[in-house]
Amino acid sequence: MSNIQSPYSEHHEIFRNTVRNFLARELTPNVEAWEEQRVPDRDFWRKAGAAGIMGAGLPEEYGGPGGDFIHHIVVAEELGACIGGASIGVGLQSDLPSFHILNFGTEEQKHYWLPKIASGEAVTTVAMTEPNTGSDLAAIRTTATRDGNHYIVRGSKVYISGGQVADLAVVAVKTDPSKGSKGISLLLVDTKTPGLRRGRNLKKMGMKAGDNVELFFDDMRVPVSCRLGEEGQGFGILMSELARERLTIAARALAEAQLAYDLTVEYVKSREAFGKKVIEFQNTQFTLATLKAELAVGRSFINESLLLAAQGILDNTRSAIAKLWITEMQGRVVDQCVQLHGGAGYMDEYPISKLYTAARITRIFGGTSEIMRLSIARTI
Repeated sequence: MSNIQSPYSEHHEIFRNTVRNFLARELTPNVEAWEEQRVPDRDFWRKAGAAGIMGAGLPEEYGGPGGDFIHHIVVAEELGACIGGASIGVGLQSDLPSFHILNFGTEEQKHYWLPKIASGEAVTTVAMTEPNTGSDLAAIRTTATRDGNHYIVRGSKVYISGGQVADLAVVAVKTDPSKGSKGISLLLVDTKTPGLRRGRNLKKMGMKAGDNVELFFDDMRVPVSCRLGEEGQGFGILMSELARERLTIAARALAEAQLAYDLTVEYVKSREAFGKKVIEFQNTQFTLATLKAELAVGRSFINESLLLAAQGILDNTRSAIAKLWITEMQGRVVDQCVQLHGGAGYMDEYPISKLYTAARITRIFGGTSEIMRLSIARTI
């Protein structure tokens, strides 16, 4: 086994310890209070920036720590492996839009926003989903009409993760509604811009310490200089980062499933029923053996995918396979783990309950399982 290549270098593992210690210090003790207020404290991101965790994949030239995409994955995995991570939502992964800016932004945009993201001064979000459109991005109705050196933006978004605290929203708009996906553009919008209005912080099944809100654009004026890329390039820009986004979701889902398994093994070794430990029942052993095998297969596929990503050759099909299989596997694992907990598994005081509700969203955001199947089927 020692000869199997790992995508993680010694530097990545040192960084992992930094992230793990930070979450134990700043997330775990606060997560219950944040569940009550349905949003983390704002200084959570600033502290993460000071610890060198935000914008992990950003080069030093733009204020980042000079890491790579695997550093970004480490943050996702440690969020998944942390008990409080199931409640925080996107949390520290709110820096994902930084890759869009890094790869497609002007130098002015990069130098203005990326250092703020890396320091935790600017929390980001991507505003795509609308009340009548989910996975069908081409059907968005929010428009941006050119008016001299500005766009006038009208429309609304919903289910926007981190929208309550975001300082920067990457907003998908239609600059030419007649062209479908080719008429979509992206705007870098400072959330203090007049005409942007935040709606309700929506109540959710799980991830209750993370915020999801509605955003409304009422004749919002955005300078043309805030457009990311050229007009009509928005769909392509979003698709260009889709493989890494979906691999990030899969990696975190795997870590959450592993945590559910580990907690369950610990529980059944201590819980007694009918005069013996629950672990001693053959049904328990067979169930855990099946889950262990699924987790091992998932880890192998993730590691191989990360090696490809590090070489710049990760494709959308592989990332779709990773997201489809691992998030579906996560659902199976946490369901069986709740079952092995018995009634305790249904109680919020046990972390397995929060892992169960958090797991349900991974088959939806970043592209539903159905969209993953469609994407894979197109290559057959």
